[in-house]
Amino acid sequence: MLNLTEDNVKQLAPAESVIDALGAAFTRDFAQTLHMPVRSSLPLPHGGVLLVMPAYDSALGVAGIKTVTVTKPRGVDAHYDLLDAESGAVLARMEANWLTDLRTAATSALATRLLARDDAQTLGIFGTGRQAGGHIAVLRRVRRFTRILVCGTDPGKTREFCRAASEREGLDVEPTNAEICIRHSDVVCTCTTSQVPVFNGRWIRPGTHLNLVGAFQSESREVDDETIMRSRVVVDTYAGALAEAGDLLIPLSKGIVQKSHIVADLHEVASGQKQVRAGQDDITLFKSVGCALEDLVTAKLIYERARA
Repeated sequence: MLNLTEDNVKQLAPAESVIDALGAAFTRDFAQTLHMPVRSSLPLPHGGVLLVMPAYDSALGVAGIKTVTVTKPRGVDAHYDLLDAESGAVLARMEANWLTDLRTAATSALATRLLARDDAQTLGIFGTGRQAGGHIAVLRRVRRFTRILVCGTDPGKTREFCRAASEREGLDVEPTNAEICIRHSDVVCTCTTSQVPVFNGRWIRPGTHLNLVGAFQSESREVDDETIMRSRVVVDTYAGALAEAGDLLIPLSKGIVQKSHIVADLHEVASGQKQVRAGQDDITLFKSVGCALEDLVTAKLIYERARA
């Protein structure tokens, strides 16, 4: 059994390889091979949560389970066990914070590659945590952004985040407010822990693509009803989105939109079954709550590279 640290995972998982592996996974029809229950969520003291995400895909020949705790003292803390599907033996046990950040950003990158306009130049980021940093690093692999705008809740922390990201990426990363971030961005990623909308949906300009990754519980959301109504919506999986995506469940519960407002899931887009962007002015939106297939694909790639 391999024991892999966060540093090992970072060294073994190039972003481009993860994007391609996820693209291949979502392109194939995995309905008959993938066994993936909706994520289990258990409450912990003081508002914390324990998430359990198992998956088995006979086409990949492996199974796996990720456990994630989200608590105020430690933030997000994740671990992953990759299993041999035949014997049940643990092939690798890995620290999975970066795995989670990377697979989330890589899935957003895949959605951006499939849905965003080819001429997108400005990336807007809401949030200043790990996911925000991961999205800046990974989304640059699928579009040639020349400008990055960041909106955070703490001005000092936002300036420091932008300074560090500018040094790391070799590109100007600018702190700004919500309205400027939305009005001037071609691709927007919301990577926050907010329970309420972080911008006004009327500010979105035609042609924008949005990736929503922060909210993963039915009662929380990062965008308002206006944003959902104006957007052509894609989800990672229907089951996960309709169980956990407050960004969609809240307007659905109010009758503002119907389930048919979800145009496609990521498999339908990646496989070419459905065309989502019909014109340059369409606003496209990818709502991700994360699914265990993304973890399984990424963990298998890391394991194979570690054994090579």
